[in-house]
Amino acid sequence: MNARRFSWTRWVSIVIKEFIQLKRDRLTFGMIVGIPVIQVLLFGFAINSDPKSLPTALVSLDNGRYTRTIVSALSNTGYFRFVREASSVAEADELIERGQVQFVVTIPAGFERALVRGDRPQLLIEADATDPSATGNALAAVNQALTTALAHDLQGVTADLASAPPAVDVRIQRRFNPEGITAFNIVPGLLGVILTMTMVLMTGLAMTRERERGTFENLLATPALPVEVMTGKIVPYILIGLIQVTLALLAARYIFSVPIEGSLLLLYGVVLVFIAANLTLGITFSSIARNQLQAMQMTFFFFLPSILLSGFMFPFRGMPEWAQVIGSVLPLTHFLVLVRGILLKGTTLHELYSSIWPIFAFMGAILLLGLRFYRKTLD
Repeated sequence: MNARRFSWTRWVSIVIKEFIQLKRDRLTFGMIVGIPVIQVLLFGFAINSDPKSLPTALVSLDNGRYTRTIVSALSNTGYFRFVREASSVAEADELIERGQVQFVVTIPAGFERALVRGDRPQLLIEADATDPSATGNALAAVNQALTTALAHDLQGVTADLASAPPAVDVRIQRRFNPEGITAFNIVPGLLGVILTMTMVLMTGLAMTRERERGTFENLLATPALPVEVMTGKIVPYILIGLIQVTLALLAARYIFSVPIEGSLLLLYGVVLVFIAANLTLGITFSSIARNQLQAMQMTFFFFLPSILLSGFMFPFRGMPEWAQVIGSVLPLTHFLVLVRGILLKGTTLHELYSSIWPIFAFMGAILLLGLRFYRKTLD
């Protein structure tokens, strides 16, 4: 009868036992401490929905006084950071298509003369609008900044030009997503998020499942090399990843009307590289983890910074430099550039090379790490 009554002694013993077990499971204890710390640091310091100092290219066909005033005014807003002066419109187009700059400011020939005559010359600002949230605030600040700056310079006989209407006709061109539709940015990015979550998780459980079911000894008894075992476990999941991508693309095209401007063959080639990188990471996790719970914990530990620092949820260029450095190591960051470039911009393999090789480098480094942890013994 006493065994059926609640015992504080037994209850305290069970609590102590759980704490001892957590102490022995260092990975779980690290997740308990690490995840809240990472979330606070990322959301507190790295995440910024109002990005500033965005890279901007200048095409100046008139280098007069008012041109310098306009460049200074845009820089003083804090949103525009002029990093290149393109020699031609074609060079500027290439810069924005490759994603090397967020804006291109074009000042036409005869700009200053037309301004002084009161002809309201046009000033063209092109924005890479694949991510509308990265450019919205910057474009909204343009007119007020130019009006204030020009009012300071338009004195004497040109003072009347400072009044309404504005002395400069600012033309804003939102390229690749003229209507600023958020789905055009989010839906292609979901391809990478889905693949990261499923590929890493499925392969992360592969080796640990072998251990827990007792079938790992069969693998150890075979003459297969470590690289053969790891790659052999990766290949079946590649087909699963391709099926997921196909379903997501069909939904993107026929439900959300996302344009497909580039080559589907190139897109699937990029997807294969990204899938291989994530599967390699997953199989490495499974080689390190002792059970499926630890494999899942390691997957989540990787997935959290991937989704926050890759530019999927928040503008990548709005993050501080240290966060961009961490994000540049993650394959999802580069995959988002690739998939958005192919779907929305129609970019080619030559233009995407700078975002492809980091994924290969990541995959090679993780593969070497996984081979190091893989053991031909049960220890």
